[in-house]
Amino acid sequence: MDVPTLVEQAREGRPRAVARLISLVEGASPQLREVMARLAPLTGGAYVVGLTGSPGVGKSTSTSALVSAYRRAGKRVGVLAVDPSSPFSGGALLGDRVRMSEHASDPGVYIRSMATRGHLGGLAWAAPQAIRVLDAAGCDVVLVETVGVGQSEVEIASQADTSVVLLAPGMGDGIQAAKAGILEIGDVYVVNKADRDGADATARELNHMLGLGEARGPGDWRPPIVKTVAARGEGVDEVVEALEKHRAWMEEHGVLGERRRARAAHEVETIAVTALRERIGDLRGDHRLDALADRIVTGSLDPYAAADALVDAVTEGAAGAEGASGAAGRQGSSG
Repeated sequence: MDVPTLVEQAREGRPRAVARLISLVEGASPQLREVMARLAPLTGGAYVVGLTGSPGVGKSTSTSALVSAYRRAGKRVGVLAVDPSSPFSGGALLGDRVRMSEHASDPGVYIRSMATRGHLGGLAWAAPQAIRVLDAAGCDVVLVETVGVGQSEVEIASQADTSVVLLAPGMGDGIQAAKAGILEIGDVYVVNKADRDGADATARELNHMLGLGEARGPGDWRPPIVKTVAARGEGVDEVVEALEKHRAWMEEHGVLGERRRARAAHEVETIAVTALRERIGDLRGDHRLDALADRIVTGSLDPYAAADALVDAVTEGAAGAEGASGAAGRQGSSG
């Protein structure tokens, strides 16, 4: 596969090229390193907005309404819609894409459904690299819609510039507003389905929760609460306005740069830990691992010391392999 050509075509906005790049990401292709190296200089321009909330609050409908609003403003929009995988077949319905079918023929919109494949936190494991692909492809805004999440599944806060938490009246969210977890990560709160009874009460309870939260100084960001009826497009422009205000505030106070650096650091750490885990997995059945296990069983070594020894063995082995590779390369060039 010609990666330079794919990247160039994706930069031109060709959907098939973008799709193939994201497929390389999802499949952990051997060409992934080359893809990321070529995309790196092209990234940094997209504004990443995460949308999360409990099942049934209208995330897909709200995402579709936001796409329409941003398109009216002339923005190119990318959407990553994450669906849960079946624990039996590993497949996913990918229903979010079905709900956004009205944008399927718009060349200024790219929608990609991704299955979690068992990854916890509300996102797919490949989401950070997929966001990078859409960024490099020239999307002004990337909307990331999580699966229907619970209180502890708050990974979107570490992947988005701005996190939007959606709630709906009559779904028990009034009680949830008093609890820790997902309702503590929002930069903007949206009470969707506001034409239902209880919408004003849900907004009041949210406002009360924010008042009880950590102390905020005069210049700190206070998350706004916006009521919407996304199915009819009501209140969506107000959500966009709140998002733009938050972006401006982050840029003014240096928060946007901090969040993106933290996101990059988390991504590097995840890649490094995954690589280390794979190398340790390669040692299964190795005499060194068996010897460490024997010493733990006999009580002559504790598990933490054994783990340190294993990490040292893996890193020394990697350093030795790199040294041998470099020496072989030098020998070949001198010959």
